[in-house]
Amino acid sequence: MTQQGALLVMIGVAVVLLALLAWAWARRTRRDRGLTAPVGDAPASALVSATFDGFYVATTRHGEPLERLAIRGLGFRSRADLIVTDVGVALDLTGQPRVFLPTSRIAGVAQASVAIDRAVEPDGLVRLDWRTDEGSLVDSYFRPQDASARQVADAVDAILTPTTTGSDA
Repeated sequence: MTQQGALLVMIGVAVVLLALLAWAWARRTRRDRGLTAPVGDAPASALVSATFDGFYVATTRHGEPLERLAIRGLGFRSRADLIVTDVGVALDLTGQPRVFLPTSRIAGVAQASVAIDRAVEPDGLVRLDWRTDEGSLVDSYFRPQDASARQVADAVDAILTPTTTGSDA
């Protein structure tokens, strides 16, 4: 085979692979079209308790960290800020509308080591379990940059855990 023939074969293979990737993503987008995230800002009266810089990794089906969901605004990995308020958590992804998860939608928070396209040291990711607008339970993964995943998880857990006041006297 000539050099030009080999080049044409390689270009053909690349075009077919790119077409398959586009087709697969289009199918995933159609499959997940019914899932939406709550877009908007926190209430004006919300008090910010912590802000964390880092990377948004992915949103997956609950308990299936390798099954990415194509939820609008949450389909791709991005730099992000995770803002913890007294009434919920906001995700600010670069170039996307803010997603605000009120505490009533957050089912839990934990640490994780693996999510689709990302494996880190043990417990290096924060997994936020929440309900979509339709009620489906999903997991979103966040990789903090200037704080530990434990610090982020504790900050979110603090707004989920009811506190008691008073003494046992």
